[in-house]
Amino acid sequence: MKQKLVVIGNGMAGIRCVEEILKQNSSLFDISIIGSEPHLNYNRILLSSVLQGETTFQDISIHSLTWYEENGIKLFSGETVVNIDDHKKQIETDKKRIINYDKVIIATGSIPFVLPIPGSEKDGVVTFRTIDDCKEIIETSKHYKKAVVIGGGVLGLEAARGLVNLGLEVKVIHNSAYLMERQLDSISSTMLQKELEKQGMEFLLGKVTKEIIGDHRVREIQFTDGTSIETDFVVMSVGVRPNIELAKKSGILTNRGIIVNDYLKTNKADIYAVGECVEHKGVIYGLVKPLYEQGKVLAKHICGLDEQGYKGTVLSTSLKVPGVDLFSVGEFAEDDTTTSLKILNEVDGVYKKIVIRDDMIVGAVLYGNTADQSKLLDMIIKRKYVSDEEKRSLLQTADTNGPQIKSMKLTEIICNCNGVSKGAIMEAVQQKELTTVEQVKQCTKASGSCGGCKSVVSDLLHYIHSDECNETIQQKSLCTCTSLTEDEVVLQIQQRNLFKIQDVFKQLEWKTSEGCSSCVPAINYYLAMIYPENETYLVEGNMKAQLQRDGTYSIIPQMYGGKTNAEELQKISHLMKKYNLTDVGFTPDQRIQINGIKKEELHAVYSELNMPLRAAQKHTIRLVNNSFGEQYCQCHKENALQLSIDMEKELDYLLTPHNVVLAVAACKHSPVDLLTKDFSVIGFNRGWEIYVGGSISPQMKQGELFTVAKHDQDAKELICGLVQYYRETANYLEQVSDWVDRVGLIHIREVLFDDVLRGLLLERLEAEKFAFTGQFVK
Repeated sequence: MKQKLVVIGNGMAGIRCVEEILKQNSSLFDISIIGSEPHLNYNRILLSSVLQGETTFQDISIHSLTWYEENGIKLFSGETVVNIDDHKKQIETDKKRIINYDKVIIATGSIPFVLPIPGSEKDGVVTFRTIDDCKEIIETSKHYKKAVVIGGGVLGLEAARGLVNLGLEVKVIHNSAYLMERQLDSISSTMLQKELEKQGMEFLLGKVTKEIIGDHRVREIQFTDGTSIETDFVVMSVGVRPNIELAKKSGILTNRGIIVNDYLKTNKADIYAVGECVEHKGVIYGLVKPLYEQGKVLAKHICGLDEQGYKGTVLSTSLKVPGVDLFSVGEFAEDDTTTSLKILNEVDGVYKKIVIRDDMIVGAVLYGNTADQSKLLDMIIKRKYVSDEEKRSLLQTADTNGPQIKSMKLTEIICNCNGVSKGAIMEAVQQKELTTVEQVKQCTKASGSCGGCKSVVSDLLHYIHSDECNETIQQKSLCTCTSLTEDEVVLQIQQRNLFKIQDVFKQLEWKTSEGCSSCVPAINYYLAMIYPENETYLVEGNMKAQLQRDGTYSIIPQMYGGKTNAEELQKISHLMKKYNLTDVGFTPDQRIQINGIKKEELHAVYSELNMPLRAAQKHTIRLVNNSFGEQYCQCHKENALQLSIDMEKELDYLLTPHNVVLAVAACKHSPVDLLTKDFSVIGFNRGWEIYVGGSISPQMKQGELFTVAKHDQDAKELICGLVQYYRETANYLEQVSDWVDRVGLIHIREVLFDDVLRGLLLERLEAEKFAFTGQFVK
């Protein structure tokens, strides 16, 4: 029997939470939604775009009545909940309707703040929060021409631009010395003001409104400094406050907002809250991204799924005004604990300010060139240490005369609100032949929330359909033997429990009975990954010997960290003389390789050597230790040497999709090509810098700084977790650098920085090592 879920509020936060619940388990709840406004769910954030004439009321509607009906949702619009009885588990509306519930989600949002001054109740004074407010403003503009917006924040400026587009004379009143002081510094604010003045707005800054004068309708505004201005229309946009009256009346704990824990629970059993009405750890969020993140957490929790809880959101801001490229995130004010990087190009109208504390970016302001906003946001969220090279690159100004879409990586996020990347949009456009921004929005949700990325989505769409675009994202079949993609083959192996390669060929209807040179090694690799206990790569029992063309075998004695001793060298020397092994040399990763061993002598060689051997399979992890024997500096290398030994023991014998090179160095004095390895660990005075995705093929590429580990154990866990996640999610023969580009560094960090997910990766890695070696290697 379904549980009864009542959602109080038909706004963006509540409905996104319902969407997530339906995605997780569509048969768990019988859902009722009560909304005070007489409308279906719509995108409140895009009301300013309606006012500016860029879109219509119909366009900002999120769900039609059909969506509610198809999902079995009972909608009561134009109706307000007046009480929640947590003892009887009932809610009551202003229409005397009583609805029983098992669980309740309060999503009542916020209400506009009206200045408590004389005259604020007069005709012609409106707020800007709902569809009805927007309609009233549009209608009023047909009869009056002088308008004042009180409030120089984001919403006030967006409303002012809409009034300009409606043909009104617009003055913006702001009590601060400059606009958007909560999101901008004085330089960027001044640049913004100059641009908006060019667009037709006039600004009165440092003004505090004392009284609104008029008989029945507003005709004048008086300020505390004794000055005044005439107007016949006032839009009050001085902020919002959480709508918590229902919660307070129902005995739910509130402060400035409804107080919730990490799972969005209130102090009352089975009553949750989400969105702008919520206060989480003392913070109230009024932007769309945190509301969506809260909705995901609550949906998983209420459906009984494992969830780590809501940890808060780094706030970022953009301005939806045509002709203005603006982005602000995190801390932008400087103090004694911070340093800042700045660049000001007044010719092109570009300003960048990046605030750094302890080599971590904590905030930024971008004006005129916001191409790096996704990268900066990721760095701040993940508390990522930044190298000097990254600092310099962030201050570079791209060519503002042309689109920057082409140079963006496929993994870069276009829509921050919904986490939609360039690659996801390109894939949707190319595979589904999308031609309009609206189609992209419907398919991917990009630009469907705050709308701040709409112009970028439009640029990307134009680029995809242009002759300049040579990027193609398409699902290719594994090989010519099958029409299935690599992912589909892996899924079928798992679902059908296929243990042998011939079973794969037969049950998946391979076109050739023996496969080909492309699919055979790939399937063997996936079978070994899925069923490691059946691994058959070992030659002659536990001996790690590689068969050569001439019929002889080669072995590589395992010298962890590249370190050996006199006893081991004497053993090798004795074997060389006794079995006439003349083909002996050093591998590129500092190991001794012994070739030319006859098959009949293999057992004897192994027995007399009595040393662990390197695994003979083709694709494994190879370690380069730049700390042993380094002559270029006098830095202490003992820790790096021990770390390299520990890492090699942890990762020994594991199969990988492609050859993987892991480099360890005690300091940055080592050669620069250290950063071109797949994974690099470099010591510095506060721990270890970890780089991923370096490459020398097909072109030289330095890895990106993944994070900084303060302790050896942290570094080992992060590297092992990275390796295991690469093994589990990369395609066969996909290099680490290509994997990073495809999956995305942001996503990889999200996985590895989650304690639970990282722990599961490490457990699976250890279990597979046990299957390969028969013992845990400590």
